[in-house]
Amino acid sequence: MIETLDLIITETKNSRISEIDFDNIQFAKIYSDHMFLADYKDGKWQDFRISPYDYLRITPANATLHYGQAIFEGLKAYKSPGGDVLIFRPLDNFKRINISAERMCIPKVSEEIFMGGLTELLRLDKQWVPEKPGTSLYIRPFIFATDEYIGVKPSATFKFMIITCPVGAYYATPVKVKIETKYTRAAQGGTGFAKTSGNYARSLYPAKLAQEKGYHQLIWTDGRDHQYIEEAGTMNVMFVIGDTLVTPQLSESILAGVTRNSVLTLARDWGLKVEERKVSVKEVIDAARNGDLKEAFGAGTAATIAHIESIGYEEEDFGLPPLGKREFSIRLLDALNEIRYGKGEDKFNWVYKV
Repeated sequence: MIETLDLIITETKNSRISEIDFDNIQFAKIYSDHMFLADYKDGKWQDFRISPYDYLRITPANATLHYGQAIFEGLKAYKSPGGDVLIFRPLDNFKRINISAERMCIPKVSEEIFMGGLTELLRLDKQWVPEKPGTSLYIRPFIFATDEYIGVKPSATFKFMIITCPVGAYYATPVKVKIETKYTRAAQGGTGFAKTSGNYARSLYPAKLAQEKGYHQLIWTDGRDHQYIEEAGTMNVMFVIGDTLVTPQLSESILAGVTRNSVLTLARDWGLKVEERKVSVKEVIDAARNGDLKEAFGAGTAATIAHIESIGYEEEDFGLPPLGKREFSIRLLDALNEIRYGKGEDKFNWVYKV
């Protein structure tokens, strides 16, 4: 797979690794020394290369700047006790980027290009993968249109890139969230299931309003009636109601998260009750009122598990049990860490060794 990729590697002469304090890593502040690039032109992906991390030079008429024809992925690499670099479920991200590509009229990338470029990039920058517990190397593959044309049509040229950066915890403490009943992240027939830039741009303003009221993030609801839960911020959302793990079923407006799938797979493997279905706002608030809501958390690549401290709805806040009483999510995070850092059994073959 990797050996057949015609890849040109230009190594940096001035590593910036001394700029980062591995004992105090801020999320996505300093980027690793190299980046992978490929160009789509004349109907095919070509010019595969790894170059020193640098700024891009683009035309002011770039199609992405004007019409947002761009997609991306997010995944992480970890350092095992033996010093190996381990990537968590990269083939799932490869499959999902092509689902997004189809929806956004972007040419698909092959497994050879995605995995070959990623593997060689991490081999070159393996010293950037941090070793301390709770840290990792965040990996951002993305594709964007490069036509020099101000006109609404699919671009004929694109650039595929992968950049990386060491990261610590995305949320240092449990988060306060607010159920959003006015603004919409995504709707049926839209692009909510794709990982495309516009989904995140439209979320910024309502999130800003919530943050001004003391919340960290929003719980998004359906775009039609705002009666059903969909996602939490930039993550999938899960609830432990009674003895059952409940999460919204996937749809055109919900992203199929890799962490979401990992959580559900582990829960079912442990013999826990799991339900993927429509989850109403009323059900969650009623459960919070009567004490049946035992846990609530976001599940995503950046945060992995983001414990929810309280849920705001219609000017009322509903507190959840403290972390010490959250048996499932604590067990879950420990199990995921054991697998991702190469310390436990990987029975589902989720880890890819560089």
